[in-house]
Amino acid sequence: MGRPKPLLPWQGRTLIQYQIESLIEGGVHDVYVVTGANDEQVSRLLTGRNVHRVHNPLYKTGKTSSIRAGVRALPDDADTILLLAVDQPRPPWAIKRLIDSHLSANAAVTSPRVRTRGGHPLIFSASLRGELMEITEEAEGVREIMRRHEHGMNHVEFDSEIMRLDLNTPDSYLAALASYPKLSAPPG
Repeated sequence: MGRPKPLLPWQGRTLIQYQIESLIEGGVHDVYVVTGANDEQVSRLLTGRNVHRVHNPLYKTGKTSSIRAGVRALPDDADTILLLAVDQPRPPWAIKRLIDSHLSANAAVTSPRVRTRGGHPLIFSASLRGELMEITEEAEGVREIMRRHEHGMNHVEFDSEIMRLDLNTPDSYLAALASYPKLSAPPG
């Protein structure tokens, strides 16, 4: 992206602040933010009693090391684990719908779907915590767990591409800035 994604302007705040607010408003009780290269800058933005910083000094080894660091930091009594990258902004209504479906389905894994394609965030039962701690880049991270638990997966269909939005390039970021207000509007 050329600059730290968590610090990008997004909907009147930084992207990390937007994500934290959306997660909490959507029903997440505690948000664990895993930081890496820009730990000092990002940490200053992590406020609120339900927001926890987890620094991953191994961030250069790949996304799986950050997932493992975040899962390791969770309290023992956590019953549900929601994974969402900072560059995948989601509105609170979508997060709430996904969480509600996961809890009512009592699923091992919940994944949003948009016209047969997977999206994010992913939600895992805490019973899969051990498996999340074993993911590797070589085994494709959480995809390995999703394949293993495909029979117990809860797919939640969305009509909106909002569940597939990913800010990977400056162009995708600029396009998302323009389309997000319409794309993130609740259905109906």
